[in-house]
Amino acid sequence: MSAKTEDGVIIGLEIHVQLNRLNSKLFCSCGLDYHNSPPNTHTCPVCLGLPGSLPVLNKSAVASAIKVALALNCKILPQTQFYRKNYYYPDLPKGFQVTQYDYPISVDGHLELEGDQGMKRIRINRVHIEEDPGRLVHEGTIDRSKFTLVDYNRAGVPLLEIVTEPDMRSPKEARRFLNKLRNLLEYLDIFDGDLDGAIRVDANISLAGGARAEVKNISSYKGAERALAFEIVRQRNVLRRGDVVIQETRHFDELRGVTVSMRTKETEHDYRYFPEPDLVPMRVQAWVPAIQDSMPELPEAQRTRFLAEYGITENHAASLTIEPNLARFFEDVAREIEPTTCAAWIVDVLTGELNYRDLKIDAFTADDMIKILKLFLDEVITERGAITVIREILDNGGTPAGIVSEKELAKVAEDTVSSAVSEVLLECSDAILDYRSGEAKALNYLVGQVMKKTRGRADPSEARSKLLEQMDLRD
Repeated sequence: MSAKTEDGVIIGLEIHVQLNRLNSKLFCSCGLDYHNSPPNTHTCPVCLGLPGSLPVLNKSAVASAIKVALALNCKILPQTQFYRKNYYYPDLPKGFQVTQYDYPISVDGHLELEGDQGMKRIRINRVHIEEDPGRLVHEGTIDRSKFTLVDYNRAGVPLLEIVTEPDMRSPKEARRFLNKLRNLLEYLDIFDGDLDGAIRVDANISLAGGARAEVKNISSYKGAERALAFEIVRQRNVLRRGDVVIQETRHFDELRGVTVSMRTKETEHDYRYFPEPDLVPMRVQAWVPAIQDSMPELPEAQRTRFLAEYGITENHAASLTIEPNLARFFEDVAREIEPTTCAAWIVDVLTGELNYRDLKIDAFTADDMIKILKLFLDEVITERGAITVIREILDNGGTPAGIVSEKELAKVAEDTVSSAVSEVLLECSDAILDYRSGEAKALNYLVGQVMKKTRGRADPSEARSKLLEQMDLRD
């Protein structure tokens, strides 16, 4: 257990992950492609809990759970079993949720991450399988809503609940953990994290001297960090007034950036857990070797391989393995272009342009990146020209060669640069005097003037060299 902070901040997370790459729900054949469908159109007697309907377990959901458990270094238990968690809520049509209790599919794992004081191990208490409830749609905020609608399309979607031990000590640490977990889950290809509701967080937080509050159903990593930061301030203020922090369930209002009380926190006996009579216990350890053999290369292993195989920097290796599609993109380009060069361009240039436009790596092709870098390395275009081509493809489409021709981006000849330098030196005598007086910025200004005259088609280093050369001749 890591040391407490000065305020005694203790944070544990319960992360609900939809297995939305599967074809059907956990106990019925209803599809999971409901996000753009009208409400209550992806339902059947099983996921609506109608009398006489019986569940049939989705075997692929169990296999996905084992994958996640192995990736999180968990122990697969000899026997696992489903339970009924009994409570009434409008989005729970059966009046109970089918989940796991005494016999989850796995326990006792861990995930290493960069903590506030260096590397630390976040322990995983358990990973278990359960069904998702439906979705409540509130008119306005949850505490001021005039009415609430219910959509059961989500009811019965297979979920994994990943429960950590209370090992995190700050909101930033919690967000780092969530980012690393999502990275791992995307490499396992078990869910699409961009879909609404794909991952939801219940954050448990307490300060020394106070009870634990649980903030439910936070829908983003940034939201989790903000909710926890607000709770630290709220609980600290309660304790400073001499009051007692009560154990309760709270909701995070994303718009207002505050948590609001929903209800006093239930305890386990309130849910009256008992074994699900319509589903038999499972023994799945025999599945583990085959699933272990089919596991993909995970981010940490891939990062280590990139360092050894391609000789790129640690920062570039870490950035390239943030998502599997980006890693694949890099390896595709590195087959044609020297790896350290393509890593620098992808991480330092391309991903910045994509992020600015809120685009993913699939908005750009490896083939276009190879063509652009070949034009740059063959000195057909300058670095500035290469960046212009990338931006033009993202904004308007086109081919690298076509854009170079249309925008007249081809690098100018050496004598053209020399002529531009001569003109700049004639026109900018004050900048020359400034440079000779020791102002280094004056040289950058002169280079900029050369670039302006050549419409960005000169190589800045060549322009700089020729400026220095001609100024030396004029001394």
